[in-house]
Amino acid sequence: MLDITIDRPLDLPKNYYEARQLVAKLGLGAKRIDCCVNGCMLYYSNEFGVADGALLECKFCQEPRYRVTRNSRSVRRKPIPRKAMLYLPIIPRLQRLYASMQTASKMTWHRENYERRKMSGELRHPSDGMAWKHFDQVYPKFASEPRNVRLGLCSDGFTPYTQVSATPYSCWPVLVTPYNLPPDICMSKPYMFLAAVIPGPSSPTVEEAEEVPSDGDVDEEDVKANGDDEGSDDEDVSDWDDN
Repeated sequence: MLDITIDRPLDLPKNYYEARQLVAKLGLGAKRIDCCVNGCMLYYSNEFGVADGALLECKFCQEPRYRVTRNSRSVRRKPIPRKAMLYLPIIPRLQRLYASMQTASKMTWHRENYERRKMSGELRHPSDGMAWKHFDQVYPKFASEPRNVRLGLCSDGFTPYTQVSATPYSCWPVLVTPYNLPPDICMSKPYMFLAAVIPGPSSPTVEEAEEVPSDGDVDEEDVKANGDDEGSDDEDVSDWDDN
């Protein structure tokens, strides 16, 4: 189709391989993670004590992890998972918010304008609500650093293409947005990050969504912090909302 295009841009990738090579330079990769066919758990391991990557069946419903085929017992053939999800790490995207002069100053907006908003008595941002203030009282150490990231997490199902069979199919994207930003850009499209895509047809439970792998704390140099090189150990907290 690209060959017959009249006004084809010269810098457009010629094939799928060149397109992947171009996107790889951005450093925003995706991870494919096996999950239980019933949505009970994810098969992955990390440095925080989770060691489920080698399991062959679900530890809750005992459903097998891989499909049973003729060549299932073959050593050379790679087993096929019954269900898998895509995880797009959000830590590199959060690092870019602090690496840019345009967005680094806005990530502490919720703290810098708090007193002025408090006197107005208007509710214009999540930081003006009682839930935000209650969290600050419960976790004062986290609240003392304004650069710590507070995330809003939501999910909703949709059908990616027209149904051609009797069996319905849907997928559930998990979206994350940083609440540190001002209200005019907090829920705008550039700052709503796709963190995961969970296959349907049933909606993911709160436990399954919260089990999405975490990359740990961010050790990121903040370009706004007076130009020093000490950096900050940014942490994040998320609020789950199932629409």
